[in-house]
Amino acid sequence: MKKGLCLLAMAASSMMLWAQNDIVDLKIEVRADYQREYNDGHSIEENCGFRGKYLNMAISGNINDHFSYSWRHRFNKMIGSNGSSFFDATDWVWLAYNINNFEVSAGKQVVGIGGYEYDRAPIDLYFCSEFWNNVACYQFGVSGAYSFNEGKDKLMFQFCQSPFRTINPDMYAYNLMWYGNHGIFSSIYSVNMMEYAPGRFINYISLGNKFTIDRVSLELDFMNRATDHQTFLFRDMSLIGELAWKPLDCLNVFGKVSYDVNNTDNNDYYVLPGTEMTRVGAGVEYYPLQNDRHDIRLHANYCHTFGTNTNTDSQLRENHSMFDIGVTWKFDVLKIAKK
Repeated sequence: MKKGLCLLAMAASSMMLWAQNDIVDLKIEVRADYQREYNDGHSIEENCGFRGKYLNMAISGNINDHFSYSWRHRFNKMIGSNGSSFFDATDWVWLAYNINNFEVSAGKQVVGIGGYEYDRAPIDLYFCSEFWNNVACYQFGVSGAYSFNEGKDKLMFQFCQSPFRTINPDMYAYNLMWYGNHGIFSSIYSVNMMEYAPGRFINYISLGNKFTIDRVSLELDFMNRATDHQTFLFRDMSLIGELAWKPLDCLNVFGKVSYDVNNTDNNDYYVLPGTEMTRVGAGVEYYPLQNDRHDIRLHANYCHTFGTNTNTDSQLRENHSMFDIGVTWKFDVLKIAKK
């Protein structure tokens, strides 16, 4: 942690030298919560109390008309324990080259899986599905993207390390994604081949849909999973829905439900065979300050989980409840320095 804070201070001071240029954007993100968790009505003491959830640094910018870069690092992640390295605390760090409607990127990236829950930054989520809680979503790789239809659509192909690489580092994933933005409807779809054992793949079809009408939005995600030569549908899958309403620019009220099930005997290591879990919850977000330098958010939410989970180490357990309140502060270091 001490090394991480030193790195944060060094990065911030060096970036100040570029404060008058557009080559760099430096943001810090902090979230702290007070939470209560219960299982069968009994308090889980080790999961109760004040928690520092996230301390992120995000650096991005344009080097010239063609090259751009981005780096996000989590200083709250432990480094050096259990064989972990500095890069395990780095969500992503990549360099991209674009010309006209084409872009090629290389580095540590978000694994290209469809869905709006999966796409959202972890600091902006409060309770999630079983799949989300287990997937290793940041890996090294390369990707190529093409934008068309006046920027309303984008296709992206990615070749990267498999999220299951802890089993064997010489395994890979092949991901094809479509991003769409068409009026009230937008989408994040993907088809994926993830190598879970040498030469063996689990396939995903992940369909993220979002409908926005005025101040109301509805996100509906569906993911189907099947291993080699299996064609079944709806037996190993996840469904996530979130309905949100913004009665005011500074206020967001939402309800969310997730359903994860695996009625197969396949090698799905993220939603284990025999699992059928439902999580239901709701929350509110209030933004007392939002501008180009500061973004402060207060939140409160509650969720309840029920069903059967064969993963004994999972956060989602039968008859589990969680109440959470907290504050998130995101600020642009260089814009504050310019003021």
